[in-house]
Amino acid sequence: MELATKYSPEAVEGKWYEYWTNHKLFSSKPDGREPYTVVIPPPNVTGVLHMGHILNNTIQDILVRRARMEGKNACWVPGTDHASIATEAKVVNKLAQQGIRKLDLTREEFLKHAWDWTEEHGGIILKQLRKIGASCDWDRTGFTMDETRSESVIKVFVDLYNKGLIYRGLRMVNWDPKAQTALSNEEVIYREEKSKLYYLKYYVVNDNGNATGVEGEVIHEDANGRYAVVATTRPETIMGDTAMCINPKDPKNGWLKGQQVRVPLVDRVIPVIEDRYVDVEFGTGCLKVTPAHDVNDYALGKKHNLETIDIFNADGTLSEAAGMYIGQDRMAVREQIAKDLAEAGLLEKVEDYDNKVGYSERNADTAVEPRLCMQWYLSMQHFADLALSPVMDDEIKFYPAKYKNTYNNWLSNIQDWCISRQLWWGHRIPAYYLSAPNAEVEEFVVANSLEEAVQVASQKYGREVKPEELRQDDDALDTWFSSWLWPISLFDGINNPNNEEINYYYPTSDLVTGPDIIFFWVARMIMAGYEYTGKMPFKNVYFTGIVRDKLGRKMSKSLGNSPDPLDLIEKFGADGVRMGMMLSAPAGNDILFDESLCEQGRNFCNKIWNAFRLVQGWEVDKTLVQPETSKQATEWFAAQLRKSAAEIADLFSKYRISEALMEVYRLFWDEFSSWYLEMIKPGYQQPIDAVTYEATLKNFDDLLHLLHPFMPFITEELWQHLTERKDGESIMVSPQSITAPKATDERLIADVERVKGIIAGVRAARAQKNISPREQLSLTIVGASNELSTYDGLIMKLAGLEKIETAEQVEGAGYSTFLVGTTEYALYMGDVVDLEAEKEAARAELEHLRKFLKSIQGKLSNERFVNNAPEAVVALERKKEADTLTKIAALEAKL
Repeated sequence: MELATKYSPEAVEGKWYEYWTNHKLFSSKPDGREPYTVVIPPPNVTGVLHMGHILNNTIQDILVRRARMEGKNACWVPGTDHASIATEAKVVNKLAQQGIRKLDLTREEFLKHAWDWTEEHGGIILKQLRKIGASCDWDRTGFTMDETRSESVIKVFVDLYNKGLIYRGLRMVNWDPKAQTALSNEEVIYREEKSKLYYLKYYVVNDNGNATGVEGEVIHEDANGRYAVVATTRPETIMGDTAMCINPKDPKNGWLKGQQVRVPLVDRVIPVIEDRYVDVEFGTGCLKVTPAHDVNDYALGKKHNLETIDIFNADGTLSEAAGMYIGQDRMAVREQIAKDLAEAGLLEKVEDYDNKVGYSERNADTAVEPRLCMQWYLSMQHFADLALSPVMDDEIKFYPAKYKNTYNNWLSNIQDWCISRQLWWGHRIPAYYLSAPNAEVEEFVVANSLEEAVQVASQKYGREVKPEELRQDDDALDTWFSSWLWPISLFDGINNPNNEEINYYYPTSDLVTGPDIIFFWVARMIMAGYEYTGKMPFKNVYFTGIVRDKLGRKMSKSLGNSPDPLDLIEKFGADGVRMGMMLSAPAGNDILFDESLCEQGRNFCNKIWNAFRLVQGWEVDKTLVQPETSKQATEWFAAQLRKSAAEIADLFSKYRISEALMEVYRLFWDEFSSWYLEMIKPGYQQPIDAVTYEATLKNFDDLLHLLHPFMPFITEELWQHLTERKDGESIMVSPQSITAPKATDERLIADVERVKGIIAGVRAARAQKNISPREQLSLTIVGASNELSTYDGLIMKLAGLEKIETAEQVEGAGYSTFLVGTTEYALYMGDVVDLEAEKEAARAELEHLRKFLKSIQGKLSNERFVNNAPEAVVALERKKEADTLTKIAALEAKL
């Protein structure tokens, strides 16, 4: 069947993806083969495809397709993440547009809306992944809140609680006022900001004003009395101040020891306490202590038994406890209170100040607020002890290895994980309270279900506890608490340990992910793997880089610098986009994406297509004897194939996937298309012999196999055209037939490289003199024997020569010389070049050079110039003189 004149991705991609899925070529069941397992980093259920997904899933698909072609039982498990914060925010926004507030709904009513949203939007991103050729086993699609995964999460929570690793405590947490939930430390992104440092006056109470101070003390005083100055970036929190703190070793503030001061505007009297925690160099050395709104202040408050006043509501507005600015947003209060302090004479000065401000990882425009509240925590030291050595000892390998240091630093300084979130969408914490809300002592039990909780509570309290007496915790678990079980729970390894699938597919083979979730996900999966299976969850972790635009900016919707991947696929085809992305994607390094790379990918598709059409168009004559030149060409390219295949395999073993693609690209474009096809191409309207033709089809088959993991669609299309195929056959499950390199390959390849150098030299000389390839010329090997005489026919065919001879030297005009290695070659063109015109041009050039030399030598003979000009300038003029003399000598010899 003839191919279309041009490659059309839209005519190929949908057709073959449907073929693959209809024939269940992506599906996997346990069997006797070696398993190759990859679990997809689950994208947000409400997400859409972006460039990071293209990169990550293209790499996964390359690895999976290569494993499948190697005869392994490849199983790529897809799925999505319920994304508590992001999804709940979208549902809340949707309801708000309908005039419905979340708080006006019951939990069950809200969750119905959330499930409706999930069912409407949940499958979009997985459908989009099909567009890039993702060969996932779609029948295995998981969701972090489906029945199997949910049961697994609750079972793990109960187990860890019973092991004493989960506890509940009143702690200072990172609070997202927009989502109104706690965040873990890893979910806070710190940004450098241009802020203000406000210097506030705290007047001393009951001060007689007579003390003059001692040496080193700095006493502030005005008509209203003596005062201390506190520098703060957050004047909106002064309503929660319960102390001022100084360093006992700070001489400038010694006069404040034992004093009391008034909080400006608030007029609350607070004590001056002493603690070495205070940095004497920051600001004035006086620290306002607000235990409810700063982690370090909270620690000081506990140490010094200070009152804790929480002045913020959950949404970041000021509460009744503040006594001022009630109901106003904290950021608006910051501006207003600065004005009010200045008008009251309580603001000494304001300075510009650079500091780091924490923002919610999920709500990038929302500054995190430290907040004191009751949360659930997982003790992490036990898990850090499990997970550190396997990575540091390379039992689990990181690519690139530099991320081992990042991993080591985090685990060596591990903090307990705040796992509760004040959300409704998510896995509800399986804690059941017997006491009333906010009781002084909260009695609770932890169980897998209400029925089990009744039994546990009855046993714990020695009486029959009824279901209606129990109230389940309102909070949901951090989304990562479900995804850390992902490689295990996808094979139901929590609910049904040692089932057939978990024993066959686990540990998984490769994980492809971004370094930005090394703590959120990678480390925690390793922890869960060893805790619940005693094994690693995966053998290798490939860290991709961050996709950036060609200016180096991270791609984002807000910057408007991220193309829509589906638009790129429509424009360049999926294979073109895959190749464009991989050309710029070395492991662990950021990707500077440029749309022109996708264009290069599309052009490569066209090159492959046109090369196949060229070969397909040749007439085959089975009676012809294979020419020696074609025999040499097929032997050389077979050697080149073996060498490249071995190099590609080595690059894959080191996860240098981008370099592996470049080697395939070079092999096809340079060696196969530019050289091999030229070597074997029959004369105009002449047939080709059957032996060479069959070898060429075999070469094409091998090349398609090497290309298939990177470019699945065009390779399937052409492979199906190579010969008659049965229904259900596919290149993706057909084995690669390239053998290992032979001992003679290196010498053969080296000889042909020299042959190519000779041909290139002849072609360059022709181009310089604008001589047609059809003009038959003669080539002389000067001062050396013809070591490559067996390839004379090949050289003469491709270089357009009538003969090749040797001579000690060549004399007379009409020769153009070039070197290949150390051997000189002289191409005689006197019969086709106008020698008189050449001589005239040489004489004109010689006259120009002599004039130029005269001007240079005039400068160098001038003592003032030589003695006064910078040494580098004089040296440059001497180099010009030497270069010009060399050119003159060459032209004189030529004439």
